[in-house]
Amino acid sequence: MSWVLTVAGFAALIILHELGHFTVAKAVGMRVERFYLFFPPKLASIRRGETEYGIGAVPLGGFVKITGMNPEEELDPEVAPRAYYHQPVWKRVAVIAAGPAMNLLLAFVLLFALAFGIREPTALEVGAIEKQTPAAQALRPGDRIIAVDGVRVGHPSDATSRAEAISDEINSHACPGPQVDGCRSATPVRMVVERGGRRLALSVTPYYDASAGRHRLGFEMRGAAFAPVNPSVPEAASLAGRFMWRVTSETVGVVARIFEPEERKQVSSIVGVSAVTNEAVQSGSRQALTLLAVISLSLAIINLFPFLPLDGGHIFWSLVEKLRGRPVPFSVIERASVVGFVLVLMLFAVGLTNDIDRLTGGGFAGR
Repeated sequence: MSWVLTVAGFAALIILHELGHFTVAKAVGMRVERFYLFFPPKLASIRRGETEYGIGAVPLGGFVKITGMNPEEELDPEVAPRAYYHQPVWKRVAVIAAGPAMNLLLAFVLLFALAFGIREPTALEVGAIEKQTPAAQALRPGDRIIAVDGVRVGHPSDATSRAEAISDEINSHACPGPQVDGCRSATPVRMVVERGGRRLALSVTPYYDASAGRHRLGFEMRGAAFAPVNPSVPEAASLAGRFMWRVTSETVGVVARIFEPEERKQVSSIVGVSAVTNEAVQSGSRQALTLLAVISLSLAIINLFPFLPLDGGHIFWSLVEKLRGRPVPFSVIERASVVGFVLVLMLFAVGLTNDIDRLTGGGFAGR
């Protein structure tokens, strides 16, 4: 049943994305020939008016076919005025942007709704500790964190979560001189922890982790006690917005640093995403909906990269046409689209390789 729900979740993301393109294309008067869930070969279809609705056999996406997506295509004079490339730039941009916009909207709605059930840790404790790190020399799993640099964990001074506040405080301790991988901070982090019923004052010097882009001690934090946040509507919207911005920054960062070995390890293909989603479904509806929101947001972000065949590529070339005042030769667009095609193939190959390693090794981590 969990795999059925996983497939249903992906299908919903695809349908909403393509529905965005479809709805706006119809609204601005373009001629839509096909609306398909999944890719050909065709399994089933039905025609309503000028549009064919169908389901394909390859579950890797979906598509909306609008008349005249190729500017060199010969068209019947009756349908040519409603062809994609015969429309003004603003209509084309609106149609293409509507797909990612639907994914962004879905992500926000899910995260906004989930914010009303969020619980915040009132106490944090030390979880897993990485070997050969500063934390390994001073901390123990299960240590309850009381204060960091004089800031009490139980009483944050702003809306930032306690774990983020601690992470930011540790990151504020910079290395003297250039921040290079492995350098030690100029000043130690002063921590107060409770261990075995006794309070201990510890001084631990962070190091700079270039792969993470921040100073760390080398331990995970986990909640030891939780309380409901009960946000207001504006606060729930703010929580959803901040979470979306963080996911956006991390997604763009991974793609921008795709040639770095440590960053490549974070990329997953549809195989890995499906496996993690299935684990989340088994863990509960809240985890599954959160992951669905993250996938929907990531789908929107990646689709907006300015390379064909991605949506962002179509938007980019439409805007170039608007700026230069005349259409860009299709031959130029075709040559430039090779870059986008290679990028998509590279991301897929890297993600699939990572997924095979995970499947044949330690498996996928559900958190």
